[in-house]
Parts: sequence; C-alpha cells; structure tokens
Amino acid sequence: MFRVFRGYIIFMNKKLKAVVLLSGGLDSATVLAHAVKKGFDCHAISFDYGQRHRIELRCAKRISRQLKAADDLVIGFNLRKWGGSALTSSMKVPKGGLKSGIPVTYVPARNTIFLSFAISYAEAIGAKDIFIGVNSLDYSGYPDCRPQFIKAFAKCANLGTKATDEGWKFKIHAPLQKLTKAQIIRLGTKLGVDYSLTNSCYDPDVKDRACGKCDSCRLRKKGFAEAGIKDPTVYQI
Repeated sequence: MFRVFRGYIIFMNKKLKAVVLLSGGLDSATVLAHAVKKGFDCHAISFDYGQRHRIELRCAKRISRQLKAADDLVIGFNLRKWGGSALTSSMKVPKGGLKSGIPVTYVPARNTIFLSFAISYAEAIGAKDIFIGVNSLDYSGYPDCRPQFIKAFAKCANLGTKATDEGWKFKIHAPLQKLTKAQIIRLGTKLGVDYSLTNSCYDPDVKDRACGKCDSCRLRKKGFAEAGIKDPTVYQI
C-alpha cells in the first residue's frame, strides 16, 4: 500500500489482521492487549453459548472498546441443548477449592468449538493469526487448555482450510500458556489492561458481584495477591 506525496511514492505499512478470542475474563483481556501491542489489527470474537450468566459478554464489549479492537463480533449458539457442565446446566458450581481431576465447570469441547469459529472468521477476513488466552499453570485442569491440544488444532486448521492448497499457514498464538496468574496480571497491568472491566467468576450474583469461592475466583484472587497488585474485583463477601 502506498500514497504519493509531492511526487514521491511513500510506502505505508498495513497492519496484519488477527482474530482474538475474547471471553471477558482476565486472561483473554491480557491476550487482546498483547496482540494490540504487537501491532495487529485485532478482531475480537466472543460467544453467547448458553452460559449461566451474561456479565462476561458485557465485559468483553467493554474490554474490546478499552483496548480499541477493530470490532467485537458475538456468535450465538446454545450448548444448554445437551449441558454436561455446571456452566451450561442447572448443576451447582463447586466452591470448595481446587481439586484434582477435570472439574464440572469444564464445558465439553468448548475451545474446539470456539477455535473452529475463529478459524472460519479469520479465513473470511484474511487473517492468519489467532490469539487465545489458554494457560496450563494456574488453571482448572481443562484438557482443551493444554499445549498439546493447541498444537494439534493448529495442524487440523491448516489441513482443513484453503491454506493447505495456497501455501500459507494459520498460526495460533497462546502467549500465556506457561505463565502463572500473577505473571499474567503483571503483564496485563504493564500493557494497560483495566482489570476492573473483566469478569472471572463462574457464579456471580444478580448484581454482577463475583462469588469469591469458585475455582476461577480463587485463582484470580491468588494471582493478584502474588502479583502484589490490588484486586479491583467486587466480591459478594
């Protein structure tokens, strides 16, 4: 891309497009800020999938505006049709602390579904980079947050799209993969993320206050404490 100025041709750098999965939580907000800092033209994508509360979608909208994303697309579908998770059914959210094994807050194949939409969106708008805020250190043990899954999905995406015939590749970025929650919070703070706009709670009340007891709240509180940064979250207790 170029323009002519006083008889001279001036070449202008055009930003590369990226699709960023934005849940409205702490991790995805940090990833969006990271992608913006890297110079990408960021297209945020969020999902209304039948989750038990709406606050995360409102948070995603606020975050995308604060970090000046190019757009903030919301895709709707209903995983309550088959449930299988405390986040997509009437099943109670555990609040007794982190335990071993895969918790009931795991939504079956959620990141597989989300990434599939992201790849389709990216291919349609000409983006070759996908950013996702998965983490495999301070997390709840979800199988679709592990490095092996992200690597395997990237291979699948490149084989199942026109990239395989046209000689280019999608790249799935997971910059938080090996960071602790405290390291993520420090990074986001440095990048200017306003964490008061984010939601991490699995079971907020009608006033959008975090429960403070679910796995996600516990990890969030622990992260802020270890980072030495004040937690801006409004908790029920």
